[in-house]
Amino acid sequence: MNPAFVNFIYIIASILFILGIKMLGKAETARRGNIVSSVGMLIAVVITLFDKKIIDCSDPTSWGLLAGGLAVGAIIGAVVAKKVKMTAMPEMVALLNGFGGLASLLVAAAEYYFDSVKGQMPSDFSKFAIIATIFIGGVTFTGSVYAWGKLSGKISGKAKVYPGQKTVNAVVAMLTIAASAVFVVLGDFQSGLGTMIAVIILSLLLGIVAVMPIGGGDMPVVISLLNSLSGMAASAAGFVLHNNVLIVAGCLVGASGLILTVIMCKSMNRTLSNVLFSGFGATGSKSQKLDGEMKPMSTDDAYFVLEAAQNVVFIPGYGMAVAQAQHAVKELAEILENNGAEVSFAIHPVAGRMPGHMNVLLAEADVPYEQLKEMEEANRILETADVAIVIGANDVVNPAAAEDKGSPIYGMPIIEAYKAKTVFALKRGKGAGFSGLENGLFFRPNTRMIYGDAKATINDLVAKFKDK
Repeated sequence: MNPAFVNFIYIIASILFILGIKMLGKAETARRGNIVSSVGMLIAVVITLFDKKIIDCSDPTSWGLLAGGLAVGAIIGAVVAKKVKMTAMPEMVALLNGFGGLASLLVAAAEYYFDSVKGQMPSDFSKFAIIATIFIGGVTFTGSVYAWGKLSGKISGKAKVYPGQKTVNAVVAMLTIAASAVFVVLGDFQSGLGTMIAVIILSLLLGIVAVMPIGGGDMPVVISLLNSLSGMAASAAGFVLHNNVLIVAGCLVGASGLILTVIMCKSMNRTLSNVLFSGFGATGSKSQKLDGEMKPMSTDDAYFVLEAAQNVVFIPGYGMAVAQAQHAVKELAEILENNGAEVSFAIHPVAGRMPGHMNVLLAEADVPYEQLKEMEEANRILETADVAIVIGANDVVNPAAAEDKGSPIYGMPIIEAYKAKTVFALKRGKGAGFSGLENGLFFRPNTRMIYGDAKATINDLVAKFKDK
């Protein structure tokens, strides 16, 4: 095909990618952004198939293969998206990141192998692009699979640390970099293939040992970083294949993922190096001893408090996702509004197990976008709130972040639920959060614990309002 025409189509696809990512920045346009980006990718894939003569315009069989491939992929994607539970969304995203990295690795390795078959030695730049793709893709794949294991409960979500771990990780990283450098300077295919295999093995190992010391509480940051790495791997693969749209798409994913990673680190008042290398959550906190006791409350008493409330703030966390309580919460919020209360939802940037987890849950329940309040605005509202309802959130409402200098989360910006006149904390039991830290909020004199399944508790409150 005419190269100018192909590049023109690639530009259109790239514009759609940029518009799609821009739309993802706002809850009300996020769904449209997904569709726009998907259309851009469809255009890029189809034009590439024709340009590389994988699909022959004059051959009906080729058209059948194209339609069949698109149909199979669309069906698999639709079924997975429909069946996956919202609680499983973070691990699904981790797997998608991982397979993106694996795909880039396989493309780069295959390109070098086919060059060797043809007897065409790649240039030094091409070899650099190939080994960079393999390096980043390998780390992304195993790192994402390990993150998936932690998020899905297949392995412990706690940080796994051992003596000399940082030294071991540094040695594996240096060996991978050294092998990559050797691959670039080697002049024959046979040695290059052996070195490439060594880099593949080392990069796969590096992905595991890099994620191993990271605790479950830091998984939102890790997922965002791995997403960025999958984009970087795709961009590097674009240089290997001399494909402009792959370079652009990969750069967009890599840059946006890195920006999101930085934002999330700031939301926890921690550096990226601290997240990656501190082993947070591996041992108990040195924070102050919590005095007092958790005071339980029945839903009967909670109903009377809510009936008189004029300003109610819901603070969702991973517990809401586990209980699938978002629709019940939406119904209770509507009842409270009809009862004359002002209702809002306080959203912490790292609540849940992935970036935007709570936004996705509440959007699924059709909670009005204007009721979703970011942390700073939510904290201003909480100063005058009659009731704050904490649904399965822990670290993002822990007062230790502001008051306990010995706490690992000290300095982390939080949703200041403790400022509300009354706090209802909905929890299944008295256990600590995913990070393993006790929450002083639950011991406050203005906090009442409502134990049990969050969805059942909310439904019980809804029933009491309907029966009055």
